[in-house]
Amino acid sequence: MASEARRQRRLRRPKFESRLLVLALVAGLPAVAATLVLLLVGGFAARTVWTLAGFIVVWWAVVSVALRDAAVRPVQTLSNLLAALREGDFSIRGRGARPDDALGLAFLEVNALGDTLREQRLGALEATALLARVIEEIDVAIFAFDAGEILRLANRAGTRLLAQPGERLLGKSAEDLGLARCLREESPSGFEQAFPGATGRWEVRRSTFRQRGLPMQLLVVTDVSRMLRQEERQAWQRLVRVLGHEINNSLAPISSIAASLGEISRRAPRPPDWDTDLAMGLEVIAGRAGSLTRFMAAYARLARLPPPQRAPVDVGTWVRRVASLETRCAVRMESGPDVVISADGDQVEQLLINLVGNAVDAMREAGGAVAVGWEVSAGALLVWVRDEGQGVADTGNLFVPFFTTKPQGTGIGLVLSRQIAEAHGGTLTLRNREPGPGAEARLVLPLG
Repeated sequence: MASEARRQRRLRRPKFESRLLVLALVAGLPAVAATLVLLLVGGFAARTVWTLAGFIVVWWAVVSVALRDAAVRPVQTLSNLLAALREGDFSIRGRGARPDDALGLAFLEVNALGDTLREQRLGALEATALLARVIEEIDVAIFAFDAGEILRLANRAGTRLLAQPGERLLGKSAEDLGLARCLREESPSGFEQAFPGATGRWEVRRSTFRQRGLPMQLLVVTDVSRMLRQEERQAWQRLVRVLGHEINNSLAPISSIAASLGEISRRAPRPPDWDTDLAMGLEVIAGRAGSLTRFMAAYARLARLPPPQRAPVDVGTWVRRVASLETRCAVRMESGPDVVISADGDQVEQLLINLVGNAVDAMREAGGAVAVGWEVSAGALLVWVRDEGQGVADTGNLFVPFFTTKPQGTGIGLVLSRQIAEAHGGTLTLRNREPGPGAEARLVLPLG
């Protein structure tokens, strides 16, 4: 009721033009009235009084109307300019724009607003055209559904996936298109499904946006089968290359020694040092076979890392215990804040043992000190191990399985450590210190 009353009052309120005319008439009324009184009491002839009175009243009315029009017409012009801008016509400009006049300044600002809006619209149109072109050409199926799960947009990859032209797809529901599972399930990524245009393993990503104020759902469907097959092929190639290299390194001397022993055994009579050669050959064969066995055991250990069994781990106790286990040289502790993380105690202890052991090995060759400490930064735990050795010559191969720079190394310590870190949602990096000397291993684990 109150809003209706206010609306009625606004409707009864006189227009701007009428109010302006009334104000102009009221402004001139005292002077006109005073003039007419002077004419009546001045003793002038009646004809003169009526002539002058009529002229004054007409002049008063004409000037008031002209004043009203002079104020209303620029306002109407500004309204037309703003209406053109609202309708998207940015080509119209107001005349008389000048900075030293109040009305001219208003026209100047409206013209500048038109230029700005025209540039913004041009930029928006170019960006929209580029986005539409990218969406159309990208090799990922993209769909947009409204609140009723009705398809409103599909790119070229999406039409290929559903094996129908775009004009036949638009307006259909997600249920009819076979995309309801992708829209409704919480985590449909990495699922197998046969679409009309393709079959494979798919990753789905969903997000929301608004178009003309209405909520929309964006659905991106990516075929990961090809990528997975490529990664699997590369993994097999790396596996075969590493296994072949190590097996050949062991089989080559075994085959050579076995051939030599076979040739000696066929001689008649056998050499007097036959027994010594046989024992030495069998010893080499046994050593290489044992080395190959240890290699395969190390590889199996790397491939069978169990998932972490999380429990509260006090960081200070964990780091001090690992530092105390190292007996080859003293490890300097730099304590950080008291913090407890959720982790597999055995796995993270083995991880830190590997890092400290590598630092001590580097120090044994170059001399110096090893330091270990921790800190909390950006909501994560940072554990670092620093040495003062010669640094790492080839940082690119540090985490390649079975790559090692130590004569008796297996090449799995850092790889296993990084797997443990990633299984806990963290990262492990190793880099040369700047300024040196030495290297620094940085383990980052989430606090949650």
